[in-house]
Parts: sequence; structure tokens; C-alpha cells
Amino acid sequence: MQIVCGDITTLEVDAIVNAANTRLLGGGGVDGAIHSAAGPQLLEACRKLNGCRTGEAKITPGFNLPAKWVIHTVGPIWKGGHANEAEQLADCYRNTIQLALTHQVRSIAFPCISTGVYGYPKEKAAEIAIKTLLPHDQDFEQLIICCFSANDQRIYEQLLKT
Repeated sequence: MQIVCGDITTLEVDAIVNAANTRLLGGGGVDGAIHSAAGPQLLEACRKLNGCRTGEAKITPGFNLPAKWVIHTVGPIWKGGHANEAEQLADCYRNTIQLALTHQVRSIAFPCISTGVYGYPKEKAAEIAIKTLLPHDQDFEQLIICCFSANDQRIYEQLLKT
């Protein structure tokens, strides 16, 4: 497992993961960046998917991205930790991994799901990501967590050391 800080839309991997909203029609943060970089074909492909529920994952081609695939998953909105958010976030990672393996993805990059406008505490989200993804590290030639900031990167790197 690799932790990097950068722009997920520029990574040359088989699949990147989009922290999407339930409509899958683009938005802010990583979702907006992925839609912008992939081009208008991504929006058209997403329209045909009829949305996505929290914790689920759906796949589209990457279009203008270096990645062949975009796996869209909808993370939970933080409501204080008492609304099944941890299980829903873990489901995002589990369902994305399953979809990636079904499509013979050998390299994949994840953003920090739900930690932006959805307000999930970064440390708690990082713990769930690491705990859920680490057992699948051997399933991929490359498994990356792509952080938006150096601070986020430090959180993930510290967790990997423990």
C-alpha cells in the first residue's frame, strides 16, 4: 500500500476511485475534479447508472483520464458517528475492491472518502480505510491512497506504521 499526496486524476493506474454523491452527476472536491478531467462523456455514462446508494460502488470508463476505469462510491455524511457511518464507509472500500477485482483491475487509487464536505473526521476515516484495504494489498500490483494534503498524507502514513 502506498500513500501519496497529489492529484488523483493524473495517476496512471487501471482505476481511480471517485468519492461521489448519490446522483453520480458530479459535484465538488475530488468528484468535480474527476468529472472535469474525464470530460463530458463521464457525465453521460454516469446518467445511465441511475445513481448509487451510500456504501455501494459503480464503474464507468475513465474516458480522458489516464485511468481506464473510474469506480464511483458514495461515502456517508458524518452525523456524529451514531448513524452507521463506520460500516457504510467500510462498505465503500469493500464494494469498490470487489468491483475492481471483477474487472481485473491490477492497480487502483483511492481518495480520502467522506473527509471533505461530508465531514467525516479524517483520523477516523483513515483508520477505516487502512483496516479495510490492507488485507487486499496483495490482490493488486499497486494499491494507492491519494491524499489531497500533506497533513492527510501524514495521518495515513502514521497509521500504517502502527
